[in-house]
Amino acid sequence: MKRFRPRLGGLRARLVIAFVLVALISTVTATALAYRESRTAVLARTQDAFQTDVRDRVDSVAPDFDMPPDVRTLTAMADSVSSGLSGAPLVVTRYHDLTASSDGLADRTRITPELRSSVRSSGRTRFQRVEYRGRPYLVVGTPVTYEGGRVSGLEVFAVTSLLAEQEHTDALLDSVRGGLPPVLGLAAVLALLAAGTVLRPVRELGRATRRLADGDLDSRAEVKGRDELARLAADFNTTADALRASVTGLRDQEARARRFVADVSHELRTPLTAMTMVATVLDEDAAQLPSDAARAARTVSDETARLARLVEDLMEMSRFDSGAARLDAAETDLARTLRGTLELRGWTGQVAARLPEGIRAVVDRRRVDVAVANLVGNALRHGEPPVTVTLSATADGVTVEVTDRGPGLPPDALDQVFDRFYKADSARTRSEGSGLGTAIALENARLHGGTIEAANRPAEKGGGAVFTLRLPRHPRQPGGQDGAGRETAAGGGVR
Repeated sequence: MKRFRPRLGGLRARLVIAFVLVALISTVTATALAYRESRTAVLARTQDAFQTDVRDRVDSVAPDFDMPPDVRTLTAMADSVSSGLSGAPLVVTRYHDLTASSDGLADRTRITPELRSSVRSSGRTRFQRVEYRGRPYLVVGTPVTYEGGRVSGLEVFAVTSLLAEQEHTDALLDSVRGGLPPVLGLAAVLALLAAGTVLRPVRELGRATRRLADGDLDSRAEVKGRDELARLAADFNTTADALRASVTGLRDQEARARRFVADVSHELRTPLTAMTMVATVLDEDAAQLPSDAARAARTVSDETARLARLVEDLMEMSRFDSGAARLDAAETDLARTLRGTLELRGWTGQVAARLPEGIRAVVDRRRVDVAVANLVGNALRHGEPPVTVTLSATADGVTVEVTDRGPGLPPDALDQVFDRFYKADSARTRSEGSGLGTAIALENARLHGGTIEAANRPAEKGGGAVFTLRLPRHPRQPGGQDGAGRETAAGGGVR
Protein backbone atom coordinates (compact mmCIF):
# COMPACT_ATOMS: atom_id res chain seq x y z
CA MET A 1 0.00 0.00 0.00
CA LYS A 2 1.39 3.33 -1.00
CA ARG A 3 1.91 5.54 2.01
CA PHE A 4 0.94 9.16 2.01
CA ARG A 5 4.01 11.28 2.57
CA PRO A 6 3.22 14.99 2.88
CA ARG A 7 5.79 17.08 1.11
CA LEU A 8 6.07 20.76 1.99
CA GLY A 9 5.64 22.70 -1.22
CA GLY A 10 3.86 19.83 -2.96
CA LEU A 11 0.53 20.48 -4.62
CA ARG A 12 -1.32 18.23 -2.15
CA ALA A 13 0.21 20.01 0.87
CA ARG A 14 -0.52 23.40 -0.60
CA LEU A 15 -4.14 22.48 -1.31
CA VAL A 16 -4.62 21.14 2.21
CA ILE A 17 -2.96 24.16 3.79
CA ALA A 18 -5.02 26.55 1.66
CA PHE A 19 -8.23 24.68 2.44
CA VAL A 20 -7.51 24.64 6.18
CA LEU A 21 -6.52 28.31 6.17
CA VAL A 22 -9.72 29.25 4.37
CA ALA A 23 -11.72 27.16 6.82
CA LEU A 24 -9.84 28.67 9.76
CA ILE A 25 -10.31 32.25 8.56
CA SER A 26 -13.97 31.64 7.75
CA THR A 27 -14.63 29.97 11.09
CA VAL A 28 -12.76 32.60 13.09
CA THR A 29 -14.46 35.42 11.22
CA ALA A 30 -17.91 33.91 11.62
CA THR A 31 -17.22 33.17 15.27
CA ALA A 32 -15.95 36.68 15.92
CA LEU A 33 -18.98 38.23 14.26
CA ALA A 34 -21.35 35.90 16.09
CA TYR A 35 -19.60 36.59 19.38
CA ARG A 36 -19.69 40.32 18.83
CA GLU A 37 -23.36 40.32 17.89
CA SER A 38 -24.26 38.06 20.80
CA ARG A 39 -22.26 40.14 23.26
CA THR A 40 -23.78 43.34 21.92
CA ALA A 41 -27.27 41.92 22.16
CA VAL A 42 -26.78 40.73 25.73
CA LEU A 43 -25.29 44.01 26.85
CA ALA A 44 -27.88 46.07 24.99
CA ARG A 45 -30.67 44.11 26.60
CA THR A 46 -29.15 44.52 30.05
CA GLN A 47 -28.40 48.18 29.53
CA ASP A 48 -31.83 49.01 28.20
CA ALA A 49 -33.54 47.10 30.97
CA PHE A 50 -31.42 48.66 33.71
CA GLN A 51 -31.90 52.19 32.34
CA THR A 52 -35.62 51.68 32.18
CA ASP A 53 -35.70 50.31 35.72
CA VAL A 54 -33.61 53.21 37.05
CA ARG A 55 -35.77 55.82 35.36
CA ASP A 56 -38.97 54.19 36.53
CA ARG A 57 -37.69 53.83 40.05
CA VAL A 58 -36.46 57.43 40.17
CA ASP A 59 -39.77 58.67 38.76
CA SER A 60 -41.67 56.74 41.39
CA VAL A 61 -39.66 57.89 44.45
CA ALA A 62 -38.67 61.43 43.45
CA PRO A 63 -42.13 63.02 44.16
CA ASP A 64 -41.90 61.96 47.82
CA PHE A 65 -38.79 64.05 48.53
CA ASP A 66 -38.66 67.74 49.20
CA MET A 67 -36.44 70.08 47.34
CA PRO A 68 -33.82 71.23 47.94
CA PRO A 69 -32.63 68.00 49.57
CA ASP A 70 -30.01 67.65 52.30
CA VAL A 71 -27.59 64.76 52.87
CA ARG A 72 -30.10 62.77 54.85
CA THR A 73 -32.71 63.20 52.17
CA LEU A 74 -30.24 62.24 49.45
CA THR A 75 -29.25 59.11 51.39
CA ALA A 76 -32.85 58.12 51.90
CA MET A 77 -33.54 58.59 48.21
CA ALA A 78 -30.49 56.50 47.25
CA ASP A 79 -31.63 53.73 49.58
CA SER A 80 -35.15 53.90 48.25
CA VAL A 81 -34.04 53.72 44.62
CA SER A 82 -31.56 50.91 45.33
CA SER A 83 -34.08 48.82 47.23
CA GLY A 84 -36.49 48.95 44.33
CA LEU A 85 -34.01 47.72 41.75
CA SER A 86 -33.17 44.11 41.10
CA GLY A 87 -30.01 43.08 42.91
CA ALA A 88 -29.96 46.27 45.04
CA PRO A 89 -27.24 48.00 43.09
CA LEU A 90 -25.18 50.88 44.34
CA VAL A 91 -27.11 54.14 43.96
CA VAL A 92 -25.51 57.56 44.33
CA THR A 93 -27.53 60.75 44.51
CA ARG A 94 -26.03 64.17 43.89
CA TYR A 95 -27.40 67.62 44.34
CA HIS A 96 -24.87 70.30 43.50
CA ASP A 97 -22.07 69.72 46.06
CA LEU A 98 -24.00 67.20 48.16
CA THR A 99 -23.50 63.49 47.52
CA ALA A 100 -25.01 60.45 49.18
CA SER A 101 -25.12 56.77 48.34
CA SER A 102 -26.96 53.61 49.29
CA ASP A 103 -23.67 52.10 50.47
CA GLY A 104 -21.52 54.51 52.40
CA LEU A 105 -18.42 52.34 52.03
CA ALA A 106 -18.72 51.83 48.29
CA ASP A 107 -16.14 53.34 45.99
CA ARG A 108 -17.80 56.04 43.95
CA THR A 109 -15.01 56.40 41.43
CA ARG A 110 -16.94 54.10 39.08
CA ILE A 111 -19.07 57.16 38.35
CA THR A 112 -16.69 58.97 36.06
CA PRO A 113 -16.59 62.74 35.58
CA GLU A 114 -17.36 62.19 31.92
CA LEU A 115 -20.66 60.48 32.75
CA ARG A 116 -21.63 63.17 35.28
CA SER A 117 -20.83 65.87 32.79
CA SER A 118 -22.82 64.11 30.08
CA VAL A 119 -25.88 63.72 32.32
CA ARG A 120 -25.69 67.31 33.45
CA SER A 121 -25.18 68.80 30.01
CA SER A 122 -27.71 66.65 28.19
CA GLY A 123 -30.36 66.53 30.84
CA ARG A 124 -31.13 62.96 29.82
CA THR A 125 -30.34 59.47 30.99
CA ARG A 126 -26.87 58.30 30.07
CA PHE A 127 -24.92 55.12 30.73
CA GLN A 128 -21.30 54.02 30.66
CA ARG A 129 -19.55 50.66 30.96
CA VAL A 130 -16.50 50.78 33.20
CA GLU A 131 -14.06 48.26 34.57
CA TYR A 132 -13.31 48.32 38.24
CA ARG A 133 -10.80 45.96 39.81
CA GLY A 134 -10.97 43.69 36.78
CA ARG A 135 -14.74 43.43 36.74
CA PRO A 136 -17.21 45.08 34.36
CA TYR A 137 -19.87 47.46 35.64
CA LEU A 138 -22.70 49.40 34.09
CA VAL A 139 -23.24 52.92 35.37
CA VAL A 140 -26.51 54.70 34.57
CA GLY A 141 -27.05 58.36 35.36
CA THR A 142 -30.30 60.23 35.09
CA PRO A 143 -31.35 63.72 36.10
CA VAL A 144 -34.51 64.37 38.18
CA THR A 145 -36.75 66.89 36.46
CA TYR A 146 -39.88 68.74 37.43
CA GLU A 147 -43.03 68.47 35.46
CA GLY A 148 -42.57 70.30 32.21
CA GLY A 149 -39.00 69.07 31.85
CA ARG A 150 -37.26 71.65 34.03
CA VAL A 151 -34.06 70.34 35.61
CA SER A 152 -34.12 70.09 39.41
CA GLY A 153 -30.32 69.77 39.87
CA LEU A 154 -30.78 66.37 41.49
CA GLU A 155 -28.94 63.50 39.75
CA VAL A 156 -29.16 59.80 40.42
CA PHE A 157 -26.48 57.31 39.43
CA ALA A 158 -26.90 53.55 39.67
CA VAL A 159 -24.04 51.08 39.41
CA THR A 160 -24.70 47.42 38.65
CA SER A 161 -22.37 44.56 37.88
CA LEU A 162 -22.07 43.09 34.38
CA LEU A 163 -20.22 40.04 35.64
CA ALA A 164 -23.07 37.67 34.82
CA GLU A 165 -23.28 38.99 31.27
CA GLN A 166 -19.51 38.68 30.87
CA GLU A 167 -19.60 35.12 32.11
CA HIS A 168 -22.40 34.40 29.70
CA THR A 169 -20.48 35.76 26.72
CA ASP A 170 -17.26 34.09 27.90
CA ALA A 171 -19.10 30.78 28.07
CA LEU A 172 -20.29 31.38 24.53
CA LEU A 173 -16.74 32.13 23.41
CA ASP A 174 -15.43 29.01 25.15
CA SER A 175 -18.06 26.94 23.38
CA VAL A 176 -16.97 28.35 20.05
CA ARG A 177 -13.31 27.74 20.84
CA GLY A 178 -14.08 24.18 21.81
CA GLY A 179 -15.81 23.59 18.51
CA LEU A 180 -13.00 25.09 16.45
CA PRO A 181 -10.56 22.10 16.49
CA PRO A 182 -13.19 19.59 15.28
CA VAL A 183 -14.17 22.01 12.55
CA LEU A 184 -10.55 22.39 11.46
CA GLY A 185 -10.00 18.65 11.61
CA LEU A 186 -13.04 18.09 9.46
CA ALA A 187 -11.79 20.77 7.10
CA ALA A 188 -8.41 19.01 6.83
CA VAL A 189 -10.09 15.69 6.06
CA LEU A 190 -12.28 17.31 3.43
CA ALA A 191 -9.19 19.05 2.04
CA LEU A 192 -7.39 15.72 1.72
CA LEU A 193 -10.37 14.19 -0.05
CA ALA A 194 -10.69 17.22 -2.33
CA ALA A 195 -6.95 17.25 -3.02
CA GLY A 196 -7.05 13.56 -3.88
CA THR A 197 -9.93 14.12 -6.25
CA VAL A 198 -8.16 17.02 -7.93
CA LEU A 199 -4.69 15.48 -7.97
CA ARG A 200 -5.69 12.04 -9.27
CA PRO A 201 -6.09 13.21 -12.88
CA VAL A 202 -3.01 15.42 -12.48
CA ARG A 203 -0.93 12.43 -11.39
CA GLU A 204 -2.32 10.36 -14.24
CA LEU A 205 -1.43 13.12 -16.67
CA GLY A 206 2.07 13.32 -15.16
CA ARG A 207 2.58 9.56 -15.58
CA ALA A 208 1.40 9.77 -19.19
CA THR A 209 3.79 12.66 -19.82
CA ARG A 210 6.73 10.74 -18.37
CA ARG A 211 5.90 7.67 -20.45
CA LEU A 212 5.74 9.88 -23.53
CA ALA A 213 9.06 11.48 -22.64
CA ASP A 214 10.57 7.99 -22.28
CA GLY A 215 9.59 7.22 -25.85
CA ASP A 216 6.20 5.56 -25.41
CA LEU A 217 4.36 7.36 -28.18
CA ASP A 218 1.17 5.40 -27.39
CA SER A 219 0.98 6.95 -23.91
CA ARG A 220 -2.36 8.67 -23.38
CA ALA A 221 -4.22 10.23 -20.47
CA GLU A 222 -7.70 9.08 -19.56
CA VAL A 223 -10.30 11.79 -20.12
CA LYS A 224 -12.99 11.89 -17.42
CA GLY A 225 -15.72 14.49 -17.20
CA ARG A 226 -15.86 17.84 -18.89
CA ASP A 227 -13.95 20.08 -16.52
CA GLU A 228 -10.64 21.91 -17.07
CA LEU A 229 -8.55 18.85 -16.18
CA ALA A 230 -10.49 16.75 -18.66
CA ARG A 231 -9.85 19.34 -21.36
CA LEU A 232 -6.16 19.40 -20.40
CA ALA A 233 -6.00 15.59 -20.72
CA ALA A 234 -7.74 15.80 -24.09
CA ASP A 235 -5.24 18.43 -25.26
CA PHE A 236 -2.39 16.20 -24.09
CA ASN A 237 -3.80 13.29 -26.09
CA THR A 238 -4.15 15.49 -29.14
CA THR A 239 -0.54 16.65 -28.78
CA ALA A 240 0.62 13.06 -28.31
CA ASP A 241 -1.24 12.02 -31.47
CA ALA A 242 0.41 14.82 -33.42
CA LEU A 243 3.81 13.92 -31.99
CA ARG A 244 3.39 10.25 -32.86
CA ALA A 245 2.36 11.13 -36.39
CA SER A 246 5.33 13.45 -36.75
CA VAL A 247 7.82 10.96 -35.32
CA THR A 248 6.40 8.15 -37.43
CA GLY A 249 6.76 10.32 -40.51
CA LEU A 250 10.34 11.21 -39.62
CA ARG A 251 11.19 7.57 -38.95
CA ASP A 252 9.72 6.56 -42.28
CA GLN A 253 11.72 9.26 -44.03
CA GLU A 254 14.87 8.21 -42.20
CA ALA A 255 14.28 4.56 -43.05
CA ARG A 256 13.72 5.42 -46.71
CA ALA A 257 16.88 7.54 -46.73
CA ARG A 258 18.88 4.69 -45.21
CA ARG A 259 17.48 2.19 -47.67
CA PHE A 260 18.26 4.60 -50.47
CA VAL A 261 21.87 4.98 -49.34
CA ALA A 262 22.22 1.24 -48.85
CA ASP A 263 20.64 0.46 -52.22
CA VAL A 264 22.74 3.04 -54.03
CA SER A 265 25.89 1.80 -52.36
CA HIS A 266 25.03 -1.78 -53.17
CA GLU A 267 24.24 -0.97 -56.79
CA LEU A 268 27.52 0.93 -57.10
CA ARG A 269 29.61 -2.00 -55.95
CA THR A 270 29.41 -3.97 -59.20
CA PRO A 271 30.29 -1.12 -61.59
CA LEU A 272 32.91 0.09 -59.14
CA THR A 273 34.53 -3.33 -59.10
CA ALA A 274 34.75 -3.26 -62.86
CA MET A 275 36.01 0.32 -62.83
CA THR A 276 38.63 -0.59 -60.25
CA MET A 277 39.89 -3.44 -62.38
CA VAL A 278 40.11 -1.18 -65.43
CA ALA A 279 41.72 1.60 -63.40
CA THR A 280 44.26 -0.85 -62.04
CA VAL A 281 45.19 -1.93 -65.54
CA LEU A 282 45.46 1.68 -66.65
CA ASP A 283 47.56 2.53 -63.63
CA GLU A 284 49.91 -0.37 -64.32
CA ASP A 285 50.29 0.71 -67.96
CA ALA A 286 50.60 4.41 -67.16
CA ALA A 287 54.36 4.27 -67.53
CA GLN A 288 53.98 3.38 -71.23
CA LEU A 289 51.43 6.12 -71.92
CA PRO A 290 52.08 9.73 -72.88
CA SER A 291 52.46 12.02 -69.92
CA ASP A 292 48.96 13.53 -70.14
CA ALA A 293 47.36 10.13 -70.62
CA ALA A 294 49.45 8.68 -67.77
CA ARG A 295 48.38 11.48 -65.43
CA ALA A 296 44.77 10.95 -66.41
CA ALA A 297 45.07 7.21 -65.88
CA ARG A 298 46.55 7.66 -62.41
CA THR A 299 43.84 10.21 -61.54
CA VAL A 300 41.13 7.83 -62.65
CA SER A 301 42.76 5.05 -60.64
CA ASP A 302 43.02 7.20 -57.47
CA GLU A 303 39.49 8.54 -57.70
CA THR A 304 38.06 5.13 -58.41
CA ALA A 305 39.81 3.72 -55.37
CA ARG A 306 38.56 6.63 -53.28
CA LEU A 307 35.02 6.17 -54.56
CA ALA A 308 35.21 2.45 -53.77
CA ARG A 309 36.30 3.19 -50.19
CA LEU A 310 33.51 5.75 -49.83
CA VAL A 311 30.92 3.24 -50.99
CA GLU A 312 32.27 0.64 -48.59
CA ASP A 313 32.11 3.16 -45.75
CA LEU A 314 28.54 4.14 -46.64
CA MET A 315 27.47 0.53 -46.69
CA GLU A 316 29.11 -0.02 -43.33
CA MET A 317 27.32 3.01 -41.85
CA SER A 318 24.00 1.83 -43.29
CA ARG A 319 24.51 -1.49 -41.56
CA PHE A 320 25.07 0.31 -38.25
CA ASP A 321 22.00 2.51 -38.78
CA SER A 322 19.75 -0.40 -39.65
CA GLY A 323 20.97 -2.48 -36.75
CA ALA A 324 22.32 -5.13 -39.12
CA ALA A 325 25.87 -4.83 -37.79
CA ARG A 326 26.70 -7.85 -35.65
CA LEU A 327 29.59 -8.63 -33.38
CA ASP A 328 31.61 -11.74 -34.17
CA ALA A 329 33.57 -11.78 -30.94
CA ALA A 330 36.22 -14.25 -29.91
CA GLU A 331 39.09 -14.23 -27.47
CA THR A 332 41.87 -12.38 -29.23
CA ASP A 333 45.50 -11.51 -28.66
CA LEU A 334 45.28 -7.77 -29.08
CA ALA A 335 49.00 -7.13 -29.54
CA ARG A 336 49.07 -9.55 -32.43
CA THR A 337 45.90 -8.05 -33.90
CA LEU A 338 47.20 -4.48 -33.75
CA ARG A 339 50.57 -5.50 -35.11
CA GLY A 340 48.78 -7.13 -38.03
CA THR A 341 46.78 -3.93 -38.59
CA LEU A 342 49.96 -1.91 -38.98
CA GLU A 343 51.72 -4.52 -41.11
CA LEU A 344 48.75 -5.03 -43.44
CA ARG A 345 48.66 -1.33 -44.28
CA GLY A 346 52.40 -0.85 -44.48
CA TRP A 347 52.54 1.44 -41.45
CA THR A 348 55.12 -0.48 -39.48
CA GLY A 349 57.88 1.96 -40.32
CA GLN A 350 55.73 5.03 -39.68
CA VAL A 351 54.15 4.11 -36.39
CA ALA A 352 55.80 3.37 -33.06
CA ALA A 353 53.99 0.46 -31.47
CA ARG A 354 53.98 -0.20 -27.74
CA LEU A 355 52.17 -3.48 -27.64
CA PRO A 356 52.85 -5.58 -24.55
CA GLU A 357 52.25 -9.28 -25.03
CA GLY A 358 49.66 -11.29 -23.22
CA ILE A 359 46.74 -8.83 -23.33
CA ARG A 360 43.70 -10.75 -24.43
CA ALA A 361 40.05 -9.77 -24.72
CA VAL A 362 36.86 -11.07 -26.30
CA VAL A 363 36.50 -8.76 -29.32
CA ASP A 364 35.54 -8.79 -32.96
CA ARG A 365 39.00 -8.84 -34.52
CA ARG A 366 37.86 -7.30 -37.82
CA ARG A 367 36.06 -4.42 -36.17
CA VAL A 368 38.96 -3.66 -33.84
CA ASP A 369 41.22 -3.68 -36.90
CA VAL A 370 38.91 -1.22 -38.69
CA ALA A 371 38.62 1.10 -35.68
CA VAL A 372 42.37 1.23 -35.00
CA ALA A 373 43.20 1.54 -38.70
CA ASN A 374 40.89 4.56 -39.02
CA LEU A 375 42.45 6.24 -35.99
CA VAL A 376 46.02 5.57 -37.11
CA GLY A 377 45.21 6.59 -40.70
CA ASN A 378 43.82 9.90 -39.44
CA ALA A 379 46.91 10.49 -37.33
CA LEU A 380 49.20 9.82 -40.30
CA ARG A 381 47.17 12.00 -42.68
CA HIS A 382 46.37 14.96 -40.42
CA GLY A 383 48.95 14.77 -37.62
CA GLU A 384 52.73 14.77 -37.60
CA PRO A 385 55.17 12.00 -36.68
CA PRO A 386 55.89 10.28 -34.50
CA VAL A 387 52.57 8.46 -34.44
CA THR A 388 52.35 6.05 -31.56
CA VAL A 389 49.97 3.18 -30.81
CA THR A 390 49.95 2.13 -27.15
CA LEU A 391 48.09 -0.88 -25.77
CA SER A 392 47.31 -1.24 -22.07
CA ALA A 393 44.83 -3.16 -19.98
CA THR A 394 43.07 -3.24 -16.66
CA ALA A 395 41.11 -6.00 -14.99
CA ASP A 396 37.91 -4.99 -16.78
CA GLY A 397 38.98 -3.46 -20.05
CA VAL A 398 41.66 -2.68 -22.59
CA THR A 399 42.81 0.67 -23.95
CA VAL A 400 44.35 1.53 -27.29
CA GLU A 401 45.81 5.03 -27.45
CA VAL A 402 46.75 6.59 -30.80
CA THR A 403 48.79 9.79 -30.55
CA ASP A 404 50.66 12.09 -32.87
CA ARG A 405 52.80 15.20 -32.46
CA GLY A 406 50.83 17.45 -34.81
CA PRO A 407 49.06 20.71 -33.95
CA GLY A 408 46.20 18.80 -32.39
CA LEU A 409 42.51 19.31 -32.93
CA PRO A 410 40.87 22.74 -32.79
CA PRO A 411 38.93 23.06 -29.52
CA ASP A 412 35.62 23.31 -31.34
CA ALA A 413 36.40 20.13 -33.28
CA LEU A 414 36.73 17.89 -30.22
CA ASP A 415 32.97 17.57 -29.93
CA GLN A 416 32.43 17.06 -33.66
CA VAL A 417 35.33 14.92 -34.72
CA PHE A 418 33.18 11.79 -34.63
CA ASP A 419 30.37 13.34 -36.70
CA ARG A 420 29.85 11.87 -40.13
CA PHE A 421 31.63 13.70 -42.97
CA TYR A 422 33.13 16.12 -40.49
CA LYS A 423 36.44 17.67 -41.50
CA ALA A 424 38.31 19.96 -39.15
CA ASP A 425 39.50 22.10 -42.05
CA SER A 426 36.29 23.06 -43.80
CA ALA A 427 38.29 24.65 -46.64
CA ARG A 428 39.66 21.21 -47.53
CA THR A 429 36.47 19.83 -49.01
CA ARG A 430 38.49 17.25 -50.90
CA SER A 431 40.93 15.08 -49.03
CA GLU A 432 42.06 11.51 -49.01
CA GLY A 433 39.63 10.63 -46.24
CA SER A 434 35.83 10.50 -46.60
CA GLY A 435 35.06 11.96 -43.20
CA LEU A 436 33.46 8.67 -42.11
CA GLY A 437 36.50 6.99 -40.58
CA THR A 438 36.15 8.27 -37.01
CA ALA A 439 32.37 7.75 -37.10
CA ILE A 440 32.84 4.12 -38.18
CA ALA A 441 35.50 3.65 -35.50
CA LEU A 442 33.12 4.97 -32.85
CA GLU A 443 30.28 2.73 -34.03
CA ASN A 444 32.58 -0.30 -33.85
CA ALA A 445 33.61 0.69 -30.33
CA ARG A 446 29.99 1.09 -29.29
CA LEU A 447 29.14 -2.27 -30.75
CA HIS A 448 31.62 -3.72 -28.25
CA GLY A 449 30.15 -1.59 -25.43
CA GLY A 450 33.21 0.63 -25.51
CA THR A 451 34.06 4.24 -26.21
CA ILE A 452 36.45 6.46 -28.12
CA GLU A 453 37.57 9.80 -26.73
CA ALA A 454 39.37 12.57 -28.57
CA ALA A 455 41.62 15.06 -26.79
CA ASN A 456 44.71 17.18 -27.19
CA ARG A 457 47.89 16.49 -25.32
CA PRO A 458 49.28 19.48 -23.39
CA ALA A 459 52.01 21.42 -25.22
CA GLU A 460 54.50 20.84 -22.38
CA LYS A 461 54.11 17.10 -23.00
CA GLY A 462 54.73 17.41 -26.72
CA GLY A 463 51.26 18.37 -27.97
CA GLY A 464 49.31 16.53 -30.64
CA ALA A 465 45.99 14.75 -30.83
CA VAL A 466 45.15 11.75 -28.66
CA PHE A 467 42.44 9.23 -29.57
CA THR A 468 41.69 6.71 -26.84
CA LEU A 469 39.77 3.55 -27.65
CA ARG A 470 38.42 1.75 -24.60
CA LEU A 471 36.88 -1.69 -24.86
CA PRO A 472 35.59 -4.06 -22.20
CA ARG A 473 37.38 -7.37 -21.96
CA HIS A 474 34.03 -9.04 -22.56
CA PRO A 475 31.61 -7.23 -24.91
CA ARG A 476 27.91 -6.85 -24.12
CA GLN A 477 25.45 -9.45 -25.30
CA PRO A 478 21.84 -8.68 -26.27
CA GLY A 479 20.58 -10.19 -23.00
CA GLY A 480 22.46 -7.64 -20.91
CA GLN A 481 25.34 -10.06 -20.19
CA ASP A 482 28.92 -9.90 -21.25
CA GLY A 483 30.83 -12.64 -22.91
CA ALA A 484 31.57 -14.21 -19.57
CA GLY A 485 27.89 -14.27 -18.59
CA ARG A 486 28.17 -11.30 -16.22
CA GLU A 487 25.53 -8.59 -16.00
CA THR A 488 26.54 -5.39 -17.78
CA ALA A 489 25.11 -1.90 -18.05
CA ALA A 490 22.80 -1.23 -20.95
CA GLY A 491 23.59 1.36 -23.60
CA GLY A 492 26.56 2.03 -25.81
CA GLY A 493 29.65 4.03 -25.18
CA VAL A 494 29.95 7.77 -25.36
CA ARG A 495 32.56 10.09 -26.58
